[in-house]
Amino acid sequence: MTSPSEGAAAPLAVRSPLAEQLIAAHDDFLRQRPPSADEDVHMLGGIVDHVIDRCTEPGDAVFDPFAGFGTTLLRAGALGRRAYGVELLPERVAALRAQMPNARIHEGDARAMVRVLRAAGEPADSCASLVLTSPPYMTSDDHDADPLTAYEETGADYPRYLRELGLVAAQCAHVVVPGGYVVWNVADIHHLGRTTHLIADCRRVLGEHLAEVGTTDIVWDRYPHDLVADALLVFRKA
Repeated sequence: MTSPSEGAAAPLAVRSPLAEQLIAAHDDFLRQRPPSADEDVHMLGGIVDHVIDRCTEPGDAVFDPFAGFGTTLLRAGALGRRAYGVELLPERVAALRAQMPNARIHEGDARAMVRVLRAAGEPADSCASLVLTSPPYMTSDDHDADPLTAYEETGADYPRYLRELGLVAAQCAHVVVPGGYVVWNVADIHHLGRTTHLIADCRRVLGEHLAEVGTTDIVWDRYPHDLVADALLVFRKA
């Protein structure tokens, strides 16, 4: 199995502010699962805290284009940052607004996040010090549900999924301030005898729009379900 850190082409001009390796516990994964979750939420609060602490200062804006069940935004608020997010499913938006009345959470598609923010009257140009998210995952085979529709539509296609993640990456680059960081938590998946190298694929997607500064390997005592490698991809806007 290829390590998440392998494949970096050249020495990086800016060093990642994150640790090279973080440890995650399966018991924390089970304990932190939101009661209403109908899918796995494997980005742990401690991992989020590390990224926010290293990449921002109190009062800075933290943005999540796949707000989901709110791990990033809840931790950002708890750490004294301004929390902004976009979420596709209205019921999740309502739940997050109820939990975080001071956060700015908007219903919409991450692939059109700049348009969503502008329509809501929010700043959308270089407005966040950190974009931190875990995009919905897809395997390269045997995965009919479309992750970018919150798995609510079928007919998914892995090459198209990566292209559309490219739309998300481009808009992350638009939203983050110059010198700010875009961090994606992604994992490799082994399913039905085949491994989807989502870490390397997302590294390529992000690299088309931002400058890579590092990868943090997340080592679990027991990986959740069919994950076989986990990483934070750390990119920066020049």
